[in-house]
Amino acid sequence: MAEVQLKEVDKIYEGDVHAVQDLSLDVEDGEFLVLVGPSGCGKTTALRMVAGLESITDGTITIGDRIVNDLSPKDRDIAMVFQNYALYPHLSVADNIAFGLRLRKMPKKLVEERIAWAAKLLDLAPYLARKPKELSGGQRQRVAMGRAIVREPQVFLMDEPLSNLDAKLRIQMRAEIAKLQHELGTTTIYVTHDQIEAMTMGDRVAVMSMGVLQQVDRPQQLYDAPQSVFVASFIGTPPMNLFRGTILTDNGAVSVTLGGTTMTVAQACVMRYGGIRSLSGRSVVVGVRAEDVHPASARQDLPTLDARVELVEALGSGVMAHFNVDVEAYRSIAARGAGPADAGGDEALGSPANLVAHFPPRIDLRLGDTVPVAIDPGALHFFDEETGAALS
Repeated sequence: MAEVQLKEVDKIYEGDVHAVQDLSLDVEDGEFLVLVGPSGCGKTTALRMVAGLESITDGTITIGDRIVNDLSPKDRDIAMVFQNYALYPHLSVADNIAFGLRLRKMPKKLVEERIAWAAKLLDLAPYLARKPKELSGGQRQRVAMGRAIVREPQVFLMDEPLSNLDAKLRIQMRAEIAKLQHELGTTTIYVTHDQIEAMTMGDRVAVMSMGVLQQVDRPQQLYDAPQSVFVASFIGTPPMNLFRGTILTDNGAVSVTLGGTTMTVAQACVMRYGGIRSLSGRSVVVGVRAEDVHPASARQDLPTLDARVELVEALGSGVMAHFNVDVEAYRSIAARGAGPADAGGDEALGSPANLVAHFPPRIDLRLGDTVPVAIDPGALHFFDEETGAALS
């Protein structure tokens, strides 16, 4: 096991394509770190640079106590699990698992012991004589994992290993991978574009956009305290609701105007976003999570907005309600990979809904009706309109 450190790492491709910019990241010994972001954000390039499959343009990469910039992949003591499994179709499960060990000319008895250990750990013992074509997708992924773990590397690198599986199997496999990593205690860097996967698996999650690291933190902290509009709109399902609002101050009290409604910002919220005190009269980006929007009848103590029902999704355990409110939306294009300063302007998507709320189940909402919805002023988030950074 070992720490992995990336210090001011750049990757520039031909044509001045800056895939990764000034990436500095410390992965602790035994940590499960997830790199997440939309397609083209640089996460896979970063992983491949750690693996030695891509050269770096600038900076240093350290694994353990060695700078590995100039080391070949086989000399870095890492094991990589790929999206497409990369199994040899003509070899049995046992031979696929043992392939790397035999290349190293390890003693036959030790190889057999390692195969048996991995097969038991991954529930592959009944399938050791089968060929990959005779296995399900989940079983093939276990074989790829087995091939990685028998080598006992310092670091596991995983590049979207679950993307070829169906939804139910992905949920099962992500739990199994997280459990396996915890049992082995091997430093792991895991790449995915799926933020739910990232939030449920990682000890910490690093969010990237356009080659730039946006924020790295524990999953709950990313959700509760996003440091930019990009992170706020990328982390969370559904994404955070974002509006343009105007800050007002009066004798120490802070209010925000959303459309024609002015609400007093709770003191706890002002403490979190102290920067808003000096912005009286200024336009800012105001965010609110779906679970902090309530039926007005349930929270009569909160300020309300009139909302037209555009779509109702019954989820069984709750209702995802999509509304249109008379407030100017700040349209983030996080899902398409733009950085914070480029957010805004995807009105071309054409949806009239600009507020999503997570309501209790069996609530009576009818399409086209206008109903009052309550906003929790203690759960608001504030961001600078020009830079996208949180107003700390």
